[in-house]
Amino acid sequence: MSIFVPESPGLLLAANSTIPTMLKQILAKLPRKSSKSNPTYSDGSNAATDSGNNGSFTNTCNVISSRLNVVKKMSSSIFPTSSGEMIQPHLQFKDVQNSDKPRLLISKLNLCSIIYDFDDQDKDNVEKDLKRQVLVEILDFLVSESTKLAEPAMSAICKMCGDNLFREFPPKNSARSPRGETEDEDPWFDPAWSHLQLVYEILLRFVSLSSLDPKIAKQFIDHSFLSRLLNLFDSEDPRERECLKSVLHRIYGKFMVHRPFIRTAVSNIIYRFVFETEKHNGIAELLEIFGSVISGFALPLKKEHKMFLSRALIPLHKPKSVGMYHHQLTYCIVQFIEKEPKLTSVVINGLLKYWPVTSSQKQLMFLSELEELLELIRSDEFEKVMVPLFQRISCCLDSYHFQVAERAHFLWNNEHIHHLIMCNRQVIMPIVYSSLQRNSKNHWNRTVFNLTQNVMKMFHEVDEALVVSCQSKFEEDKSATAAVAERRRVTWEQLEKVAGGGFQPTVGNVSVLEKSATACVVSC
Repeated sequence: MSIFVPESPGLLLAANSTIPTMLKQILAKLPRKSSKSNPTYSDGSNAATDSGNNGSFTNTCNVISSRLNVVKKMSSSIFPTSSGEMIQPHLQFKDVQNSDKPRLLISKLNLCSIIYDFDDQDKDNVEKDLKRQVLVEILDFLVSESTKLAEPAMSAICKMCGDNLFREFPPKNSARSPRGETEDEDPWFDPAWSHLQLVYEILLRFVSLSSLDPKIAKQFIDHSFLSRLLNLFDSEDPRERECLKSVLHRIYGKFMVHRPFIRTAVSNIIYRFVFETEKHNGIAELLEIFGSVISGFALPLKKEHKMFLSRALIPLHKPKSVGMYHHQLTYCIVQFIEKEPKLTSVVINGLLKYWPVTSSQKQLMFLSELEELLELIRSDEFEKVMVPLFQRISCCLDSYHFQVAERAHFLWNNEHIHHLIMCNRQVIMPIVYSSLQRNSKNHWNRTVFNLTQNVMKMFHEVDEALVVSCQSKFEEDKSATAAVAERRRVTWEQLEKVAGGGFQPTVGNVSVLEKSATACVVSC
């Protein structure tokens, strides 16, 4: 309400004298609270005392002023103004006009930026429940409303998400093994998940809005925001990593300007994991995202993408915890080979470089991945890697660990791999024959023995002459090995006799001990 102010002093005095009367008339028309509540105002008096007070004019003005302050607060909550003032966050969206909903959204987002301690379950329970209720209201508003968000609302959403999500994780117990070495370890669940889950859903809904303009939103979802978001993938809570996977995938698809930065940041995470710490909880989720990213790469592949394969993906076979993400890793590598088959030889050579010599479980994973790669390989690429490849497979064929030997024999059951082997049998057969022959004589596992007989039968049916030739070569090598072993035995007997006699007889100027030692070195 505007009050006319006259310029004449006399009129000004008259106007001043009518102000208390006008205020009393206004207050008489406003709804009063029940007398049972007996509210206390800022001056320490209550409603009953003030209404019955016939004191001085000054006291009356003080009471009126107090009432006006309360009325102003109540009216601003019930009837939000159209000015730039904030609206009380506890109001419902349905109770305000459409023009006031953006400011109410910002007010609710500001309220949800307050962080509570969930380590103490008995602390601030009322406030925690209120915040969760407001988060649900914000999510329902974003899901139901199709209005376009203005920049202040975008900024408030990103700030609220950052305040709740970007945090330091609790220190990991050094006594525990890194995640991935033991599969029966119970996962850790964040006690604040009741709030975090809603915040992730709000962020996912925000970046999924069809009305969201990436050119405007990129000033809030910037490189700093993305870096801190990627750091959250190290969370030990699997539910959080799953939500992060959905959010990052949507951001990568919508914000094309950020794609190079995301790829570089993920590469740095992998480098640090492989070559420094070997501890990270979110490698599987990051690889799952990149599985779909790689499938969208344009042909021909850029140099940056090939470097990601050779410098990030292939070295991921090195860590001990490869079993926790091997499935996703294999899928990413297969996507690269389907895009550019010439990369098959590069990948296989990388596998041989990081081949696990002492871990039978990792050998089983490598053999499974190798079969998938050989199903896609072309003949010219196969010829580049078949010699070192089957030297390694030959070691697996007669492995004492029967599961490894069994898995290596299964390669011959694959039709495409069998065709490649038979086409290049002149090179492959001499490499693997010694292992097959030893298995057929004295391998302890009956299943491996039968598989070896089947493989030998395949070679006999295709090229019996080659088998006979390999058999002759095997016998010659066996005789030569036996002769070397006999010479070594005789030499050591001579050394023992000389050492036990207490003196060193000489032949010419050379002692028998020196002569025997020289012969031993030559024989070895």
